Amino acid sequence: MYYLMPVVFILGIVAIILEDKIKVNKSATAVMMCIVLWLMLMFNGQDILVERQNAGFMQYAERAEISGLPDKEKITAYLTERAFIPHLGDVSQTLFFVMCTMLIVSTVDKHGGFLAVARFISTNNKRLLLWYLSIASFFFSALLDNLAAAIVLIAILRKLAPHATDRMKYACMIVIAANAGGSWSPVGDVTTLLLWTGGNISAWHQISHLFLPALVNLLLPLIVAHFWLFRKNVKLRENSEIVKEDEYAQHIPVRSRIVIFFIGILSLVMVPLFQAVTHLPAFMCVLIGMVFLWVYTDIMYGKLTEIRDSHKLRISKMLHTVDLATIFFFLGILMSVAALNTGGQLTLFADFLTGHFKEPYAISFIIGAASSLVDNVALVAATMGMYPVVEASAGVTSYLQFFVADGGFWTFLAYCAVTGGSFLIIGSATGVTVMGLEKVSFGYYLKRFTPLALLGYVAGAAVFLAMA
Repeated sequence: MYYLMPVVFILGIVAIILEDKIKVNKSATAVMMCIVLWLMLMFNGQDILVERQNAGFMQYAERAEISGLPDKEKITAYLTERAFIPHLGDVSQTLFFVMCTMLIVSTVDKHGGFLAVARFISTNNKRLLLWYLSIASFFFSALLDNLAAAIVLIAILRKLAPHATDRMKYACMIVIAANAGGSWSPVGDVTTLLLWTGGNISAWHQISHLFLPALVNLLLPLIVAHFWLFRKNVKLRENSEIVKEDEYAQHIPVRSRIVIFFIGILSLVMVPLFQAVTHLPAFMCVLIGMVFLWVYTDIMYGKLTEIRDSHKLRISKMLHTVDLATIFFFLGILMSVAALNTGGQLTLFADFLTGHFKEPYAISFIIGAASSLVDNVALVAATMGMYPVVEASAGVTSYLQFFVADGGFWTFLAYCAVTGGSFLIIGSATGVTVMGLEKVSFGYYLKRFTPLALLGYVAGAAVFLAMA
């Protein structure tokens, strides 16, 4: 069973990749994989934990109060008290952050918060629109997260480029730009959020060390796409229409919309500072922002009685806009990785990587490339389990310095794991979402945009290594 658990995990990942072929939603696959792995742990703990001398279990079993219990009771207590519940607590922090972020972004968008951005980037010049969308995606993903930024920009794109063929090109470039922007911000991607909340990397260190590599990761593909995708002075196939206000949002006072916009954006932008000052989990900041939005909009709509059906924009009615399928997907993936971490398989894989790749930067680079096939959330969560953060001290060797908090390994991993997901359209949650929204085929992206993503990835990595 010890070696069967990784097989189940790999089969689950393959089923997620082949979601469209097997017609089974990836969220259902991820949750089922999680359940199976934890059942294997619970019913085969004697083989997985006891006979293989699992380090975590052996340390727990030596406690005086349980040392005299039968092995079966020790296994049950360890898996529930010291494995499942703590891991679920860590995963829940990420899930609450993602849910609250989705709700805040949806609320701001429905109240016309992103309308000014849409009007600013409106143009009929194909090349100019490519730059507008890519740069907006790069910075939006750093402030919000790459998935939310991509969703917002795709909604704007549909107003600016009505023709489906044009939109596919822009949508694919949005994937590359959003992943590049998400790599240099602690809230830019679920993987960077995991590294940040896990104490592997601090917010300012990530921003200061990865902004330039991420910018290069964007600019090189963007410059090539500028000349390759569109001819000079070519206009959009259909005249783009200026984005119109939502039928309800146009009746909301400008002052109220501005307040809603700033509450939403500040609740996301202030997350690093909030955690540094309060030492509370990151999701508490966005939870506070959501509550402020909830209270403010409820009071506002209590006064705006002339707006018909205004209840549709109340947060209590917008909760259904949260993508619960994505939440269940992350739950399944992260708890599946937690099962492999508990079983000790990740330690075995870490030993393999360490034995064959002595250079920590090479390990990060390989993990980043692998994230194009395997979900980067799973990879980063697995890596965090394989390589615990080393306590910084005078006695730490030069090799272990890479693995201290803010060490080179974790910093480079933040870049590689996010941007490596741009190699393939299925390599990141952003890519998968855009793939569904704009019906981008795997082959279309592979032929036209995988070379661009690979160029940006290698160039950005070279810049980071030159700066290190």
